[in-house]
Amino acid sequence: MRGQNPAPSPNGWLKSYYYLRFAVSAAWVAVAVTVAKTGSPLAAVMLVAYPAWDALANYLDARRSGRLGRNKSQLLNFVVSIIATIAVAITLGRSMNAVLAVAITLGRSMNAVLAVYGVWAVVSGALQLLTAVRRWKISGAQWSMILSGAQSALAGLFFVKMAAGTEAIGIVNVAPYAAFGAFYFLVSAVWLSVDGALRKSSRAVS
Repeated sequence: MRGQNPAPSPNGWLKSYYYLRFAVSAAWVAVAVTVAKTGSPLAAVMLVAYPAWDALANYLDARRSGRLGRNKSQLLNFVVSIIATIAVAITLGRSMNAVLAVAITLGRSMNAVLAVYGVWAVVSGALQLLTAVRRWKISGAQWSMILSGAQSALAGLFFVKMAAGTEAIGIVNVAPYAAFGAFYFLVSAVWLSVDGALRKSSRAVS
């Protein structure tokens, strides 16, 4: 009917959201690699911040996609990420304001931190996969999010196994996990951008 605006596509928000997730994850990886080389206590703050950002991102996405109550998998992902954030902070020690204490605690606690990351990655990845499956019919690029969720779960199992070992562990062990996450978000964002451009071009021609 003339004069009526079409319903907004969910892909508009998702495209911006995926680009944001890529940018933040890529920046985190870049800083993590730098921190790993210098041995800075900032690593402790970054390890706490990563699941905290994931919780915030899930919350923002759920709000724009019908609120948390209508997005159970994202609600659970939000809760799980908050729990992971608290668990990592506790594992790193209560004296995170003292730089020297953080540095000492970080060295002693990385196996436990990686174990927490492992459990979180498994659960969060599975929930991300469920969210992508639910969105399959209404949003594009969800195949990439399904792959991302599956790989996150597999990486989590690897983290748990590594945490039980004796080799030295640091923030650099988490960086590849974040890098792959950034890659999948970029793929999804670019896919939606190209798809949107093709659709607009097709409508213009017709």
